[in-house]
Amino acid sequence: MVLHPTRPAQPDGRSLVHHSGPPRRTLLLVLGAVAALLLTGCWLVLQRYNDRPPWAEDITYEAGYLHGKRVLQGDPTGKLTAELLDGGCVRMEAEGAAGRKATYNPKLWVTGCLDGAAGRPSAAQGLLP
Repeated sequence: MVLHPTRPAQPDGRSLVHHSGPPRRTLLLVLGAVAALLLTGCWLVLQRYNDRPPWAEDITYEAGYLHGKRVLQGDPTGKLTAELLDGGCVRMEAEGAAGRKATYNPKLWVTGCLDGAAGRPSAAQGLLP
């Protein structure tokens, strides 16, 4: 209901006019088509990437980088950092101790781990792909 000033039915010159929307059948058809498109899009994304996210390389590198950075910051003697730089990152990945994110691209995880342990800045820090 909308106040419409052109049809005076009340003393103040305003009246209520009913504006009908689209027919119910059309509305349901449009909503059904939109839902079908969304479901199709989700299905296509799942078929394409399955369990692997589309940005898996970024996730893998950053997971390794964060691990190396945490070891660097939490190691007061420098012994663990030196161990990581001397092959500890490769050994962790080979033993499966790097976690699930390392399975997307093991070489990138090792690269990120070495960059973080060496104190280098992240390769993609502040950059949009």
